[in-house]
Amino acid sequence: MIRLFHVSDVHFGREDHAAVAWFEALVKAERPDAVVMTGDLTMRARSAEFDAGLAWLQRLDVPVTVEVGNHDLPLWNLFRRFLRPYHRYHKIERMIEQPLELPGVAIVPLVTTVRFQLRNWAKGYVSNHQLRKTLAGVAAAPPGALVFIACHHPLIEGQTQATSDTRRGAAAFAALAKAGAAAVLTGHVHDPFDIVHDVDGHALRMIGAGTLSERTRAMPPSFNEIRIVDGGFDVKLRNFGAAPDVVLPVEHVAETL
Repeated sequence: MIRLFHVSDVHFGREDHAAVAWFEALVKAERPDAVVMTGDLTMRARSAEFDAGLAWLQRLDVPVTVEVGNHDLPLWNLFRRFLRPYHRYHKIERMIEQPLELPGVAIVPLVTTVRFQLRNWAKGYVSNHQLRKTLAGVAAAPPGALVFIACHHPLIEGQTQATSDTRRGAAAFAALAKAGAAAVLTGHVHDPFDIVHDVDGHALRMIGAGTLSERTRAMPPSFNEIRIVDGGFDVKLRNFGAAPDVVLPVEHVAETL
């Protein structure tokens, strides 16, 4: 069995200290095969927040891939936002938007953050360039591997309080389904979900992780454990606090995109 810990939206600067420590302890005790961090490591992309977040990731001591969330781009420092948006990630550059290969599994990044758009900068966007890179990564995956796409914003909306409103997200989701991806792992909305959509006979799951920050919404702090066995997988919701761990139910959406 391959196990992935899918965590998102820790928001160092507004992190839930107890939940962050709990996750770190679980990683050290259970040794998952990899951690997939789908963005918003920090709250305001400040140096101290990155220092704390990067030190935490390094202490996990397992393979990690990290997506960049909208909170990880400088908001007010426009010079850094446009010209050096990833500068403060330099300590773990090898983790940023990097593909991972495990036995029978490939994790391929998709960038959904944007430095500028004529609307709320927090919303998602999939450019043609980034989609082509991701589709090339899917095509390069080992034959027979389950392919998971890692990105920050949900490509299509789930039944959550917050929204991503990702431009070109539905088209990207359809292209990934037709390319043979198994699931898209996302964050941003701070609540977990597992939804499968059918695209012209190609089923693709969109899986959202919750948050380990103080900025909870409908659910308490949590992360997803993805358990892969014999070419299939399920998602176990790992809750911090009194709520029990449960297998996240898969919501089937009948209509095609």
